[in-house]
Amino acid sequence: MIKTANRVLLGLAGLVLVAVGGAVLATGLGLDVPSWWPWDGTDDVLLSKADRTRWRDEGWWWPTVIAVLAVLVVLALWWFLAQLRRGRLAEVLVDSGDGEGALLRGRALEDALGDEAGALDGVSGAKVALTGRRTAPRARVRMLMEPHASPGLALRDLSEGALTHARTSAGLDELPAEVRMKAVKHRAERVN
Repeated sequence: MIKTANRVLLGLAGLVLVAVGGAVLATGLGLDVPSWWPWDGTDDVLLSKADRTRWRDEGWWWPTVIAVLAVLVVLALWWFLAQLRRGRLAEVLVDSGDGEGALLRGRALEDALGDEAGALDGVSGAKVALTGRRTAPRARVRMLMEPHASPGLALRDLSEGALTHARTSAGLDELPAEVRMKAVKHRAERVN
């Protein structure tokens, strides 16, 4: 989702900057601009002294300016922190029993869980992504199902097999999982 938001915001900012910049450039070069365009001369300024001081003495002006700027700062900080947040879990904290703990690479657990889930009967392939915190990971499993597979049996085998093995090997109390199943595309069978 963050990639889509980034692309939309960058696209909108680019369009606005290109439109305004092109119009200002056209005005500066002395080309004809529409009658509604606020600047029409090569020596015209963007903000005149009267425009800059118009609302300075109004009681609502400065609180409004400060509120708008505060909202912009909060939105910019939210966007910046969203860029730093990882979509996948880099490591899982494993209780080693000695009070210290050990770190397990998230990719290693994802690969092991994905390999075991992909080997289930009726499953063509599986991809796993770990999310959440390193002390409480969550698994997102996507499985490609063969045409003859039973989704209920595959889900039971996944929860009793691969997810249980991953949970016990990492020493986790629980490993919640979101499973998405998709059928493999196949040609229709001919009946004689």
